[in-house]
Amino acid sequence: MNTDSPVATPLDPKTVVETILTTLAIPGTVEQSVIDGAPFLRITTPDAGLLIGKRGQTIYQLQFLVNRILQRHDLKAPRVTIDCENHRDQQNEEILRQAKDAAEKVRRWGEAVCLGPLATFDRQVIQKHFYTDRELEAISEPGEETGKKKIMIRVRHAVPVAR
Repeated sequence: MNTDSPVATPLDPKTVVETILTTLAIPGTVEQSVIDGAPFLRITTPDAGLLIGKRGQTIYQLQFLVNRILQRHDLKAPRVTIDCENHRDQQNEEILRQAKDAAEKVRRWGEAVCLGPLATFDRQVIQKHFYTDRELEAISEPGEETGKKKIMIRVRHAVPVAR
């Protein structure tokens, strides 16, 4: 009698997504690359609208599901980013446009401007943009929607120098 448990082998993110697409009868191809040390999957499909969903909700939920599958199999699995038909780039451009418009208002009037509620990755895009800005900062704040927070763009507070 063999009492050895099977050895867990890492799952391939591309294979997981291809299996899900096949199961859902969504035709498409998946290309895998690495961005910032993490897997990035780009899906090309004639049913892009169906896969992206309203405001990207479906593609973001697919990404969440794939990451849950991978991390359940291996807790050290890197987080996978999934995009379809350059939706993520278009979304990032729109989010940054809104943030830059808000930043102009903050610079002009000096009062903080709140954006959102936004998903984590959208807030990260904004925070990354303002990270090196010497005048303004972007701070996450709790929102009403579960899992989503608002982001406040405000004048950066000067840190007092210890004497």
